[in-house]
Amino acid sequence: MSGHQLFEHSLNVRLKGRMERQLQRKRRNLESPPGPEVLVGGKRLLSFCSNDYLGLANHPDVIAAFKRGLDEYGAGSGASHLVTGHTVAHSALEEELAAFTGRSRALLFSSGFMANVGVLTTLLDDKDPVFQDKLNHASLLDGGLFCGANFRRYPHKDMKRLDTMMEGSNTEGLRLLVSDGVFSMDGDVAPLGQMLKIAERHRAVMMIDDAHGIGCLGKNGGGLIEAAQERGAQIDEIRLPILMGTLGKAFGTAGAFVAGSDALIETLIQFCRPYIYTTAMPAAVAVATRQSLQLVKSDGWRREILRNHVQRFRKGAAELKLPMLDSPTQIQVVMLGTPERAMAASAALEQKGILVTAIRPPTVPPGTSRLRLTFSAAHTEQQVDQLLAALAELKLPPLPSS
Repeated sequence: MSGHQLFEHSLNVRLKGRMERQLQRKRRNLESPPGPEVLVGGKRLLSFCSNDYLGLANHPDVIAAFKRGLDEYGAGSGASHLVTGHTVAHSALEEELAAFTGRSRALLFSSGFMANVGVLTTLLDDKDPVFQDKLNHASLLDGGLFCGANFRRYPHKDMKRLDTMMEGSNTEGLRLLVSDGVFSMDGDVAPLGQMLKIAERHRAVMMIDDAHGIGCLGKNGGGLIEAAQERGAQIDEIRLPILMGTLGKAFGTAGAFVAGSDALIETLIQFCRPYIYTTAMPAAVAVATRQSLQLVKSDGWRREILRNHVQRFRKGAAELKLPMLDSPTQIQVVMLGTPERAMAASAALEQKGILVTAIRPPTVPPGTSRLRLTFSAAHTEQQVDQLLAALAELKLPPLPSS
């Protein structure tokens, strides 16, 4: 075979293996804006798999701000932030995000994946250990691998094991403890208070990826940290120096940010290759996000509706004895085990007019394929009840007791 034939053969072997294990992924072509109901292939479906948690992605004020940004700045940024891509709109958003999170400064990135990989590869080298929860987002795990550090993973939320691992780690370099705030595939929350105590005992620095907490948790939408502060925790920029948040979920736009001290942000500007060598997000996105940030802060009723939906769903799920994971957040998980069962359940729901994606390995560990349900403030109680009724008709077996 020629080189090209060998190349194509190797690709087809990989693809065939994935399809045989029911692990193939397929994209859907949506024909409508994001929202509780979407149009797919001419069919209107009730969606419970969007991360638009506060219903801002199609909000008229956010759209109007986006249009103003387009009129003022154009469709693209034209260059990286350090060349000519950084505008007063970017600067204003960074200042507002810093104030919102109670940090000295904030820095915009084009995606959360880029932000996480950028932070870890900038701050760590082969002299430094980094400790991560095994269920952290792929961007954090990849960043831990890419940076060349001594990468250590502890069992999910196992603080005793984390403490032991840190105790046995001798280093003169930087110790970094990294975790999701809200775990994206399970919906549970990191034990922030315990983590802070362990980090301080071992002179480690903490980083939290609060992609799924920002906007949703806390009275003002400040995320996991604000929620912890409301319970009396003393958390500031010194105790938790690195905070990452995304803008494409509760904020309804796109991109991400890292917030922290002046020294942290300046270090990222000077040394973070994913930041330095990437075209800046369009200024119009920054203008739209400034508007969505105002709505996140002012519209506390959105978080209240979201909490009510979660409580309503979990009460109904308990009555149906659905195989649920324990999650207090807008991410709810129906555990099904095998890819085949998850795919069948997803297909059955779609036949009933409900769109829910089956989550399978390698996104989640083998044996934990699931339906990942996400709720939005834009959903109605009737839509939540419609989902419960459809799940009841599937007659899913309860989660085995451990």
